[in-house]
Amino acid sequence: MNKFSNLLDLARHLGAVAATLIEVKDIIVRDELAGMCLEPRCDGYGRSMSCPPQVAGPQGFRELMPDYAKALVFKLEVPKEVAFSFERNEVLALIHEIGAGVEKEARKMGATKARAFAGGSCKELFCADYPECRVLDEGKACRNPHLARPSMSGHGIDVGKLLEVAGWPQNSAVAKEGATATFTGLVLIA
Repeated sequence: MNKFSNLLDLARHLGAVAATLIEVKDIIVRDELAGMCLEPRCDGYGRSMSCPPQVAGPQGFRELMPDYAKALVFKLEVPKEVAFSFERNEVLALIHEIGAGVEKEARKMGATKARAFAGGSCKELFCADYPECRVLDEGKACRNPHLARPSMSGHGIDVGKLLEVAGWPQNSAVAKEGATATFTGLVLIA
């Protein structure tokens, strides 16, 4: 049995509709994707430790890549209406939760350098009721270190290519009734 099969099962148990392993070398990182966090400015930019400019960015992710061979990619699919509504934050929070859960379990299994990446600003997802990020503004510990994970887009990870590498074709039917949107997370494992 593959030593990672329980991590794939865990991702699905936590809510992912699919999970698979890929080679880290197949992850595409593009500087211009991370640049979109700044221009046009994302609401999360500069508001948390999981978003630019606090994250290492594309170059930092590229420097991590040689330390890993495998990554677990997982996805959620939701109706397009949800993707463009306030409910989107619940989906993004779940991406963080799944990534954090898989990361934690991988570390228990001996993959001590496992690192999860997610979508969405942790400030908006977990600390929206607070005026500022406690880490950035007060120099105190994060309120949700067990959930908050760094931004995939802030590291320039090409999510469209990630879906292709995982073998999951994107839903291109924009106006089609019943069309879905895909949300993705990533855990570097070994």
